[in-house]
Amino acid sequence: MLFAHDTECALISAAALVNTDGRDAEGLPDVAALDEFFVAHTYTGRHEHTQAELAAVRQLRPRLRRVWHADTDEIVAIVNGLLRENQALPQLITHDDEPYHFHAVPRDAPLATRIAVEAAMALADLVRSEELGRLRICDHPDCDNVLVDLSKNRSRRFCDATCGNRAAVTAYRARKAAART
Repeated sequence: MLFAHDTECALISAAALVNTDGRDAEGLPDVAALDEFFVAHTYTGRHEHTQAELAAVRQLRPRLRRVWHADTDEIVAIVNGLLRENQALPQLITHDDEPYHFHAVPRDAPLATRIAVEAAMALADLVRSEELGRLRICDHPDCDNVLVDLSKNRSRRFCDATCGNRAAVTAYRARKAAART
């Protein structure tokens, strides 16, 4: 583990949230999709299952995506803005058989607030440890998804296995074509 468990979870869920804003399809098309996202990323606490909540979560995506394209000073401004706007007050807490970790807003805060603050706290850890290089854009030329490289050797290049496999097939076909000529 490179970072605390809650930091890794928040970074992974922030990247996943950003990637729901696809250029071809909406990754959070309805409340049911938000429910699935909530469960998949093990959020706890308040979840309203409403269109308003869905809209608030969707509104976070462009701001979080900007982090993957920004320099350190801009990332710090985004992080500080998210923490300030959401009145974050970090505290150690344990619940649901989880070890102590940080919560900076109450568990009954709106879901979008909790997502924003958890992402900001995790990004603050990356800034403090000078590990912003772990935030990457997928290397596949047809993909603009973001990823968090949590590998020890910083070798992750693709957002998921699909893009990695597509790149491998393209490289294989290029080698085969070059060998025929």
